[in-house]
Amino acid sequence: MTSPGSPSQARSLIIERLVGDSGEAGHVIGTGRSMAERALPLLQKSLAGELGAPVTVDLRAVEVSRVPDARVHAGDSFAMTILASPVSSDAMTLVIDAPAIAVMVCALFGGDPDQPVSPIEREFSQIETDVATTVFQEVAQALNGSGRRSLELRLPGPRALSGNEAKRRVLRDGAAVRIVFGISTPTDSGTVTVMIPQRILLGTRGIPDAHEADVNSDWRARFSEEVMRSTVTLEATMPLARLTLGDLAGFEAGQIIEFEETAQSQARLSARDKTLFVCEFGKLGQNYTVRITHPYDAGQDFIDGLMPG
Repeated sequence: MTSPGSPSQARSLIIERLVGDSGEAGHVIGTGRSMAERALPLLQKSLAGELGAPVTVDLRAVEVSRVPDARVHAGDSFAMTILASPVSSDAMTLVIDAPAIAVMVCALFGGDPDQPVSPIEREFSQIETDVATTVFQEVAQALNGSGRRSLELRLPGPRALSGNEAKRRVLRDGAAVRIVFGISTPTDSGTVTVMIPQRILLGTRGIPDAHEADVNSDWRARFSEEVMRSTVTLEATMPLARLTLGDLAGFEAGQIIEFEETAQSQARLSARDKTLFVCEFGKLGQNYTVRITHPYDAGQDFIDGLMPG
């Protein structure tokens, strides 16, 4: 094991291991909220679809907190699990309260969503703990993300803890972002609390340094400049006439077809099979020209096609 190179580095390492890294509150909350809002539709879909549970999921709160406070608002009956990642054994702590488990159990087993759910005021059964485990997996999967911004959680996680085992579990103290999801039916609701240490959040979704931001900005500017230099082929076409399929089938070699009276003012300017402008066909000296009259409106063109003049 290597040791820090200076007393200040050693001090920082000890503090981080004891209480965890922390960041500016506004940035931490904003990052946590963005993560939760992106995960919300995925979580709603997974719980309502894959689990067949007609429940509503909403975002109740995002705030800075401490990891051990994950159980503070859960009451006497709750289930809990801790998920690890390659850089931390406690990358995410999840707690679900008894009302949320009651809502999920009722929904999963075909209970009437318009009738009040019986509260759970006892130790959780094995089925209820299994339901909590399933909810935790779906929440973690939705929040995990992908690519460079992924939390890299080790999924599937361990089975949920409940009862005295959950109450006695020691949680390492540290600054965290607290995300609270609500799970509800028209008559009842409960919560799932997610604690992510700020050292994990800032490590994967922190603000890029100034050099990286400058590089990205420069890359975008160069890319945009190269795109604007690319060439396309413009094509101008004029509508000929509206004919029946029978008339078209009767065409013969050498036959002359007249333009409609409005054809000259209805030329279309397009590039790569995409119509851009409506133009007027004309002539300037020895050259034919088109003069742009207005941008092409696909919606209006569709309506005009339904109601031919």
